[in-house]
Amino acid sequence: MAVAEEKTSPETTEKSWHGIVLQTLKRNDIRLVPYVPDRVLTPLIKNLHADPFFTTFATAREEEAVGIVSGAWMGGLRSAVLMQTSGFATLANVLASLAIPYQIPLIMFVSERGTLGEFNYGQSLVCRTMRPVLDSLAMEHHTATRLDEFEFIVDRSIKQALTTQAPVALILSPLLTGGKVFDK
Repeated sequence: MAVAEEKTSPETTEKSWHGIVLQTLKRNDIRLVPYVPDRVLTPLIKNLHADPFFTTFATAREEEAVGIVSGAWMGGLRSAVLMQTSGFATLANVLASLAIPYQIPLIMFVSERGTLGEFNYGQSLVCRTMRPVLDSLAMEHHTATRLDEFEFIVDRSIKQALTTQAPVALILSPLLTGGKVFDK
């Protein structure tokens, strides 16, 4: 069974990448989580919807999710956004003109496509642009590849974003999530 389709229970959820995200968001009082649907993020999205602590909903585009999170921050609510690498490619303007200059602690979880067996050439091209764009914006970003380091990276990245009021991107490598699985 593919990682993105795993059955989850309280025991397995806490030790999975998506269980770690859910628990770390709770510990940091992040309650609002808009997202753009993504197959790799499905177990996390399902668990967020199932937990009454969170308000979570799908958005049409990543820029919309960033706008919602920005408004929520200005209203005193902590939030995070879930998206895929290809959706990140649409965000340069909203990051450079809203999140960064207005010091919005935008916390982005980005499932990484375009690497490690990717079949879609377009995804590969977009993946190659993500880190250079983040670097050119001087935006903090971390690529998570190992479950044993993941909770530390997520928790500290959230705390830093909130304290410094600066965005952060947490890139979820297929090495961590299992990536998108394609059935033959």
